[in-house]
Amino acid sequence: MVRMGPDVPLLNEYKQEFFWKRFPQTVLGGPRFKLGYCAPPYVYVNQAVLFLTPWLFGGIGTLLCQLQLLQELHAAVLSGMLMFGAAAGVQALALYAARRSGTVERLGAPNILVDEEEVEFTHCVSPETVRFIAPGKRFGMNVVLHTVLAGVLCGFGTWYVFLGRLTALYGSIGVSLVVFVLSWVTLCIAEYSLIVNTATETATFQAQDTYEITPLTRPLYIFIFISVDLADRFSNPVPELQLASQVLHVLFLFLPLLWALGILPPLDALLLWGMEQALVFGLGGSPMSSNLRLLLMFGASAGVAVCNYFIPSTLGVVLLSISTGFLLSLDLSQVGTLCRGSRGAFRDRGLRRGGSPPPPPCSFGWNLGCRELLLYLTLLLVAMAEAGLLHHFLGLVQSQSLVAGPQAPVSYLLLVLFCLSWALGEIQGAYIFGGVFLNPLYPKGMSSVQTFKQRNRGLYIAAAIRRVLLYLVAPFGMIAFLSMDKSLQQLHRVSLSVGFTRAFRVVWQSSEDALLQMVVVILVRLAAGSKTLPGWDDLGTGVQLLLVGLLMDRLTQFLAKLKFTLTVLVTSWTEKKQRRQSAGTLLALNASLCPLLLAVVTLSALLSAPLLPLFTLPIFLVGFPRPQRSWPGPVGTACPCPDSIFYQQMSGSLASALRTAFARGSLGSLAPGSHFLGRFQDRMVWIMILERGYGYCTVNIKGLELQETSCHTVEARRVDEVFEAAFERPERLGFTQGFNLHWGNALTPCAALAVRVYSDARNVLSGIIDSHDNLRKLQDDFMKSLIWLLLRYCVQKHKGFLWSSEEGSGIGGMKSQSSQLAQTTCNQQPEAVFVESNVSSLRFRQDSSSLTSFGDWSDEDDLFGPQPTRRTVALVTAEAQPGQTTLQTGASLPGSVEMDSLFENMALSALQPLQPLGLGIGMPAVDKGRNPEVFRESPGSLPQLNFSCPQSEIFNLPTGWRTAPLLPSRLLSLRPLFPEEWFRFTLGQFGPTVQGETSEDMTKALKEDEVLKELHVQVALSCLISLGAESAFTSPSYVYRLYCGDVPWTEGLDWLSSSKDLYQLALQAFRFSFKLLFDQASLGPMESSEELFSTLEEYERDWYIGLVTEKGWHDSVLQEKPFLFSLGHDLTMGTYTGRVLSLQEQLVQVGRLNGEGVRGQWANLSWELLYATNDDEERYSIQAHPFMLRNLTVQAADPPLGYPIYSSAPLHFPSL
Repeated sequence: MVRMGPDVPLLNEYKQEFFWKRFPQTVLGGPRFKLGYCAPPYVYVNQAVLFLTPWLFGGIGTLLCQLQLLQELHAAVLSGMLMFGAAAGVQALALYAARRSGTVERLGAPNILVDEEEVEFTHCVSPETVRFIAPGKRFGMNVVLHTVLAGVLCGFGTWYVFLGRLTALYGSIGVSLVVFVLSWVTLCIAEYSLIVNTATETATFQAQDTYEITPLTRPLYIFIFISVDLADRFSNPVPELQLASQVLHVLFLFLPLLWALGILPPLDALLLWGMEQALVFGLGGSPMSSNLRLLLMFGASAGVAVCNYFIPSTLGVVLLSISTGFLLSLDLSQVGTLCRGSRGAFRDRGLRRGGSPPPPPCSFGWNLGCRELLLYLTLLLVAMAEAGLLHHFLGLVQSQSLVAGPQAPVSYLLLVLFCLSWALGEIQGAYIFGGVFLNPLYPKGMSSVQTFKQRNRGLYIAAAIRRVLLYLVAPFGMIAFLSMDKSLQQLHRVSLSVGFTRAFRVVWQSSEDALLQMVVVILVRLAAGSKTLPGWDDLGTGVQLLLVGLLMDRLTQFLAKLKFTLTVLVTSWTEKKQRRQSAGTLLALNASLCPLLLAVVTLSALLSAPLLPLFTLPIFLVGFPRPQRSWPGPVGTACPCPDSIFYQQMSGSLASALRTAFARGSLGSLAPGSHFLGRFQDRMVWIMILERGYGYCTVNIKGLELQETSCHTVEARRVDEVFEAAFERPERLGFTQGFNLHWGNALTPCAALAVRVYSDARNVLSGIIDSHDNLRKLQDDFMKSLIWLLLRYCVQKHKGFLWSSEEGSGIGGMKSQSSQLAQTTCNQQPEAVFVESNVSSLRFRQDSSSLTSFGDWSDEDDLFGPQPTRRTVALVTAEAQPGQTTLQTGASLPGSVEMDSLFENMALSALQPLQPLGLGIGMPAVDKGRNPEVFRESPGSLPQLNFSCPQSEIFNLPTGWRTAPLLPSRLLSLRPLFPEEWFRFTLGQFGPTVQGETSEDMTKALKEDEVLKELHVQVALSCLISLGAESAFTSPSYVYRLYCGDVPWTEGLDWLSSSKDLYQLALQAFRFSFKLLFDQASLGPMESSEELFSTLEEYERDWYIGLVTEKGWHDSVLQEKPFLFSLGHDLTMGTYTGRVLSLQEQLVQVGRLNGEGVRGQWANLSWELLYATNDDEERYSIQAHPFMLRNLTVQAADPPLGYPIYSSAPLHFPSL
């Protein structure tokens, strides 16, 4: 985001022109009367004729009926047949035009640029004209279906608006004429949309209309209106039905306005929303995490209600309702997991791609095992026994007063349970009373995880008591109350059957909500006393609970929408960066039209539809109703990037922490559709509740981008301020300091959760990597690290952890270091280590006279200062040579240093560094094959080594590692660099690990084996020369090059590169030595050989030392390596940086978001991108808003409209 502030345009000029051409087309149902270019008059005339054709045919039928030449039914049939013929003719013309132009496959294909393509019209019925006016259908089945439907719609529409019918309804000819004329406008709009050209709807749910469902939307609503009128015509006189018909005939005139405003949902959204509302409020279920689960659960729940209606025995109804309600409220996905085998349910349902390990099998509730089955079976049998006995013995006891009846003691028990559970749950969070006041009992300060847990022990005990009361005691109390209800005797009514089916189900599905609803019903009865409430008492307890639940849900939505409305209104003026020139005018309009504004908020709450702030301005519309998930696609879609691994790693541990927080009530009510935001360092976690049942909860965890744009930074800073005010407050608070100063913000802090995450620390290495004292010691540390790795390699080969690829021994096919699981979390034996690197290209460096070779070779003189050394572009393809392991490198992670360049997404490490001009020109070529002293011997011609100690054979190295093409005199001159004392010490440490219990003499003989020592001297010094490290390091850029694996050409580089195993060991040794340099510069030098040995062991066991662009880094994060280290280079600052990731338990702060604010912003996002096509990255509605968190909310939307970098599959985990 480069440009911010109130002056950012809502729509750019191109989009404004596009919108004002599209919107009239939407209002009229498809005719395109506004074009961006001149068109012949017949184009407009043809569209007008087709638009008025249904009115013409309907008028013929109406006229014949008024003249009494035909009866109403026959006139309607005639109009329908005429319209059917016209529709068939239009479709035939469209098909003929498509065949003439040979573009049948393009029929109906969506193209947002079609309005901008200038069409060359030749005459009024040319193929171009026909295709422009009537593009045709994409599927042949739709041609037939829509044509037939057009005729049926015209026929029934004619019958619906007959003047005689309208006169009978309103008793006035003048009113009837007005309704008749305007009703035909509505019918013409629907017919044109169905058969000629479908307009883009403002109420768009799917990004693409694959199966051409949109043309059916408007006719469907007309058929709903007609069905009510037909019911009134053919049924006995019912005053309510006649009144509904009168109202709907008037509302019929406003259908075009409702379509244009996008209030009426498309068919798919209407179906899903209707099933969800019926399942939740009619059948006692919960919104589901997928459309398939919603369909199956709705069918099963509706089947239970139907069975209850036909069961003659009330006792049978009670037992069936309790048993099915309990079973349907459980996590049925665990049954499928149990059938598939013993794999962990959590891993199978959410973390297949890595991340934190799932909870241990002993953790209750994660898998459906014997303990879980025993608990569920016990609860079910006890509930059925209790309900059966109470209903049998006390269900027939009649009492006019609740105080004197058998329900009285249970009622008072439920009141006490509600008060206790509410109080114990309220103190679990950081705020109380709706986020207004700070909770004085919540721990202050977040110094450490252990301190936080110790201070939280009292709340843990209170949460345990609440959990027992709410999930074990309260359900049985509510079942007892329902089982003794006298209205069960009148079950054979549809309303009572549905009501009690829901009542017994919601006891388990949502115990907390069910307890609150039942308490409200009890309080109403206690307030009435012995008096009878005629309208209320006749409903029965089941229907009363249904209405109370529906009313409380709508009231909660109304209050949340009202808070969101006030936030938008107030901040549009108080926030200077949000104050547009029109802010004062909009505020004045909202103030003057306050009743209308309240009506809009109320209507959106009644429909459970999002309140849509147009362009996130204080212009409020009612969005179309849609499911709680807000998006049509499957849960788990994301825009992954390298940063996604951090969210993927923490998702498992976060789920475990959320499970505990949900069970304790720390996050408040867990209604499906609730949104939470978690914050830790630079990570933002978006959590959404998808469904909820007895003892389980299903969530979706999303990770937002880590890249700090200006908008992201502004909102992240405000999030930090909100959390600091809640969690980092002083020990003692005054009365005025106990208020939530950020109450108007969309985020309300709830709790801090202990989660195993990577803590990210970055350091500038100035004074370390450029210190000559440190660089001089780097060579010695490299030799010691290489010796340690060579001996460890021999030990692992002896123990069988490696399998050979080089002459019977080696590390062919070796796995990367990241493939080793940390020993703290895995029982596997340690594997061989393979450090990925950017090995120099053999194809481009085998010719010693190559300019590139000598340019790289002479880089050590640091001619132009520190140079960032990178992989060459050619290297990317050269690494995957036949017979070699492909060395993969991922994209950059946070902390890596990259620049935008002509190579776009390629990291700088993939670019060749600048070379000094003239280097390598005229250099003499070296014929390595002609020098007998440097001749590279084949492995078979080398003499056999005769070790003086039998155990030395264990530490023998592959024969090919002794064939370095180097002069013996050169190796001899570097002989003093070999640390003999360290070699003997390391040999003494590794010796017992492979020999078992041996005598000191055997160990001494091993140390004194000169042949073994000379073997390691030769290999170690050959690696030293091949890496160009024979002289002390003086250039930080050269150190960085070696660390990155971009080794400049040297005399022995070809030999070293040909042995992949040895090359990886040498590179790993250099990285270990640099880490030693970093640690010793920070913590002080190593005191002894024992300390150095243990440090190298720790590097091998607990660290991944490499580059953030390597695949090994990615794998190590997912496998939760305790520590990771990388070296980077900041080109802009000219500094080298070190990055350390450490895995530890940290406190992640979590807060609740205003769910209605999120739904409203997502509804605007859907309208703005799918209808207005306003995808400008600097548009106003995506700019930072510290109160609404607008930018973060847009990010968290599902793709393609949002762009979360991580999104988990639906995670089901227990909450008992």
